Amino acid sequence: MRRGVLLYLGSRLLQSVLVLWVVVTILFLLFRLAPGNPLVAYIDPTFTEEQQQTLMRQFGLDQPLHIQYVVYLRNLLRGEMGDSFFQRAPVGELVMQVLPNTLYLTLTSLLVAYVIGVIGGVVLAWQRGTRWEQAGVTFTLMTRAAPQFWVGMIFLMYFAFRLQWLPSSGATSAGVIFDSEWAKLTSLDFWKHMVLPATTLALYLHGLPLLLMRSNMLEVMEDDFITMGRLIGYSEWRLMIRHAARNALLPVVTAMALGIGYSIGGNVVIETVFGWPGLGRQLVRAVSASDYPLAQGAFFLIALVMVLMNFVADLLYGFLDPRVGSSERAGA
Repeated sequence: MRRGVLLYLGSRLLQSVLVLWVVVTILFLLFRLAPGNPLVAYIDPTFTEEQQQTLMRQFGLDQPLHIQYVVYLRNLLRGEMGDSFFQRAPVGELVMQVLPNTLYLTLTSLLVAYVIGVIGGVVLAWQRGTRWEQAGVTFTLMTRAAPQFWVGMIFLMYFAFRLQWLPSSGATSAGVIFDSEWAKLTSLDFWKHMVLPATTLALYLHGLPLLLMRSNMLEVMEDDFITMGRLIGYSEWRLMIRHAARNALLPVVTAMALGIGYSIGGNVVIETVFGWPGLGRQLVRAVSASDYPLAQGAFFLIALVMVLMNFVADLLYGFLDPRVGSSERAGA
């Protein structure tokens, strides 16, 4: 049994490493094989040919492609992602400065989305066939289909510009500096800036857990133990909450782990619309400025989180439902 579990974990870990290696290789080739000089936006027109070659040598771009690749992988394994072309600072430091803001936005949005989604899914399954269910499903599908930038601009137009209830951009007001992350997290100013981007993201994210929970609930409610509970005389609310909802939560829990990874990767639009100083906004600015090391570092960190969350989702599913690992081992 223990050997089977170790094999299951090992296979999932190996798959994650291979996926990450493929992503890293694509990132390397994407920027190296792009047309033009990768330092074109960095080199001043007045630079001589010798000065340009010096810069190419400084950033290691004068080496053959395979040597650059080996150096790139070796540096990544040591946690080194090079220096930004424009900010003249280590890429690792720059991305770690904005990563907390992206995590705060993502986790807050996901928490709100999954609480609303799980409760809403239970209610809609309970109200199956009624107008409440039709209205709830229609609203959820509309918010899921609506472009995030469009919803964000509507929120900005009404709540930031017309009503002026909330700030329109940034994570803090001008001139506000926090001594620590804890001071930022306990600041009302920070949370006021969080409201609009978090609400926009949560409005989009809540559709998956809601529809998933509703679908699972409808399946579980047809099981024999629910019918037996009704015959015993359990109340409908007790059956829904204590029995049906508990058994329907498994796919929703694993979907939340996946949601963390995909949300961090999808925060680019939200952070750009609201000027949120996070990893996605930094990525857009790095690509616009042709700052390849910084763009690579941001892409890599997003990919790393996504692969890690996929691995966590596999572990959760195997832990919460032992049949998954057992069936795979039996098939092997």
